[in-house]
Amino acid sequence: MTDNVLITIACGTDNPNRATRGLFLAAVAQKQGKNVTVFLLDEGVYLARKGAAAPLRAATGDSADDSLAHLQAHNVPILVCTPCAKSRFIAQEDLADSCRMATAGELIDIACDATCISL
Repeated sequence: MTDNVLITIACGTDNPNRATRGLFLAAVAQKQGKNVTVFLLDEGVYLARKGAAAPLRAATGDSADDSLAHLQAHNVPILVCTPCAKSRFIAQEDLADSCRMATAGELIDIACDATCISL
């Protein structure tokens, strides 16, 4: 079993519960000492915009912003699908700290060596 965990999140402000849950699970995995990478695609790219996660909460009360802040504080890579972001007029300079544009090839490379969770 690998200690590498990849969490892909394809929803954002359109599904706050699921988006928040993905960031929360990434934070839990990081706290357990796993090597975590988050990959945002489709509507999930909106989570990478500065301040976009602030109002999002899961039904349990968990805050997307709190989980995102934890991931950023621990230098967890948060990768943003480049064509998904560009088609939504999101540029690198719009992204929160520790978020960067990435390609499908990077996603595949990471996924091939990780336990994957997809939301």
